[in-house]
Amino acid sequence: MSVLRRSLARAMPATPQERAAALWSFAYFFMLLAGYYVLRPLRDQMGIAGGVKNLPWLFTATFVTLIVAQPLYGALVAKLPRARFIPIVYHFFVANLALFWLFLTLDIAPTIVARIFFVWVSVFNLFAVAVFWSFMADLFTAEQGKRLFGFIGAGGTAGGLLGPVITIGLSVPLGPVNLLIAAAVLLELAVFCVYRLERAASAQTVDRGEAPRIGGNAFAALPELIRSPYLLGVGLWISLLSFCATIVYFEQANIVSATVHCAGAQTRIFAGIDLAVGLLSLATQVLLTGQVLKRFGTGVAAGALPGVYVVGFAALFLAPTLAVVVTLQVVQRWMNFAIANPARQVFFTVLAREEKYKAKNLIDVVIYRGSDALYGWVFDSLQAVGLKLGAIALVALPLAAGWLLLSAVLGRVQERRAVVMDKAAAMQGGQA
Repeated sequence: MSVLRRSLARAMPATPQERAAALWSFAYFFMLLAGYYVLRPLRDQMGIAGGVKNLPWLFTATFVTLIVAQPLYGALVAKLPRARFIPIVYHFFVANLALFWLFLTLDIAPTIVARIFFVWVSVFNLFAVAVFWSFMADLFTAEQGKRLFGFIGAGGTAGGLLGPVITIGLSVPLGPVNLLIAAAVLLELAVFCVYRLERAASAQTVDRGEAPRIGGNAFAALPELIRSPYLLGVGLWISLLSFCATIVYFEQANIVSATVHCAGAQTRIFAGIDLAVGLLSLATQVLLTGQVLKRFGTGVAAGALPGVYVVGFAALFLAPTLAVVVTLQVVQRWMNFAIANPARQVFFTVLAREEKYKAKNLIDVVIYRGSDALYGWVFDSLQAVGLKLGAIALVALPLAAGWLLLSAVLGRVQERRAVVMDKAAAMQGGQA
């Protein structure tokens, strides 16, 4: 019994006061990413069906959509308390899914709808996950984040395992379009978890934010970003993440398109990648993430991902094949979800409360997808001047190395900020 208790404590290193909030956070992320991973293989297949050459345009359309959506989200955050604006965001996405289901079922302009769906899933993924992690950064301190974000992230990974299983198992008997209904149900379950998490955080005093609403200006995100070197560094970190991921995504799309010609086989490859990433990430998050963050700090943990890209781009330069690009895709996403992303989310725990929702959303959504759009055109331009896939990987390698150095710098700054915040909290507690 003591062995079981120690195993559970290692998997979820939460105090009794934190346990309910951690479990509901786990469930919230589980439902959210299960819904997304039902949609992801459909998005990837539709991206190829619309033509690989159209991908830069789709990435650009995503960025334009996000520019329009960002101030609307900022206004929602400023005017409504967290317990209201988070469910509104997810209900809006569920309504969108209902419209896509209707248009695809009635076979109305399928090519145009497929391209819009590709853009929409990209927007949904960034907004839905960014809102989740803003909530987590608002609920937990940096110290709590190092202990709990691996476990909470495991909820998303477990959901990411369920999504591909649903897609693989039901895409043929039900048809891909009807999987949109399953995704909508999972999102509504995520909203239920939001309500329960708010109640658990309030009852057990996990939440440190006392204001009923965030307040401020709908357009405050950009000034917050510009005046903070730390936030600019985090924004650059995200941009370099986007650069490396976009290069690999486009290499994958080109290689899969050239070597696998059946749409069903392409969808199964993408779903298989998701499944492999989920299994590896879940085991790592449950057993190792918390220990890695606690022992080595956020700088080393965040730097693990660019380290993978340095090796991966070298391998792609030497052998730009399906096996190599699929392996790199699996390993980089595994390292991102299991180690680097929890570290990156801890970066945000040392921000002011308004920055956690507005500037963080600007970085995670607009800068991330804007970088995707930019680097999609960079990849297209490199191909246009005659560079082959292996040569493009070689061009990307030095930027991955620079990203590795940036990770170390941000880790040191985050640790210093956390110490200052802990001292300030201790002084306030003493005065009280």
